[in-house]
Amino acid sequence: MPIATPEVYNEMLDRAKAGKFAYPAINVTSSQTLHAALRGFAEAESDGIIQMSTGGAEFLGGQHNKDMVTGAVALAEFAHIVAEKYDVTVALHTDHCPKDKLDAYVRPLLAVSEERVKAGRNPLFQSHMWDGSAETLSDNLSIAAELLERARAAKIILEVEITPTGGEEDGVSHEINDSLYTTVDDAVRTVEALGLGEKGRYLLAASFGNVHGVYKPGNVVLRPELLKELNEGIASKYGQSAGSKPFNFVFHGGSGSTAEEIATALENGVVKMNIDTDTQYAFTRPVADHMFSNYDGVLKVDGEVGNKKTYDPRTWGKLAEAGMAARVVEACGHLRSAGTKIK
Repeated sequence: MPIATPEVYNEMLDRAKAGKFAYPAINVTSSQTLHAALRGFAEAESDGIIQMSTGGAEFLGGQHNKDMVTGAVALAEFAHIVAEKYDVTVALHTDHCPKDKLDAYVRPLLAVSEERVKAGRNPLFQSHMWDGSAETLSDNLSIAAELLERARAAKIILEVEITPTGGEEDGVSHEINDSLYTTVDDAVRTVEALGLGEKGRYLLAASFGNVHGVYKPGNVVLRPELLKELNEGIASKYGQSAGSKPFNFVFHGGSGSTAEEIATALENGVVKMNIDTDTQYAFTRPVADHMFSNYDGVLKVDGEVGNKKTYDPRTWGKLAEAGMAARVVEACGHLRSAGTKIK
């Protein structure tokens, strides 16, 4: 059962919160990066999450039509087959989807899983993300409530981003400023709209200074201790015991985070951390090294024929897979998921 059933995915998230670890959520854009993620999880003996953004799905759909749903469905179906060869359990997730792409991405994918569930099968994806951070919180939560109802019926978990993450992700951008911090009031309004699980399970991407993209440690002021304040505020308002963690948090924009910042986030209820920028570099770096080291083989210099063994995509592709897999193993270590696989 390498692709998690809805029941197993819930178990994975429960285990992560109880054990104070998080699953790396690795963005993939090809069958090759999918294998790299699976390999990394297997080598770390960690379960994990594999995800596709709208841009990644569009790329997967091919540059002739650039159809996001086709790309996402095709790779998800492929993953259901090849993941059988890896001794770990993974969940399939779709990453950031803003309002203008809902009808071309998340809603059609929900429909695919709804049909599968009606036929007695499991959903194609285990979770989807709605990124309403560019909308007013009222509009954001109104759409989230509609999507959560559909997701629950299809045995899918919804991820919501209620306040902005800085930087840019697939065309959605926010300034890096003081608005990048979710308040307890924001959290209360979220619970009022989405409940605490009784309306369907959801993951919460709260903002604590997160920024997408490339940055060095210290360039962005992360406040992962804010997540504790959000949990405590909700626990107090809804009569839960002190120290309880009502939310399942997601850590966005984690590239460049320090080990201490990650550890604090894990202590405060983060169960999923998105990783894209770092794995992109880890995939590309060995390819760049190969091309520079073998330029007269990969190029037909001065009328020569080059060296087929060096420009064969399998040659440099294997290096890329190994490089990305190693970065996934590293992420599993940072997030304490290494060695925690279910089976």
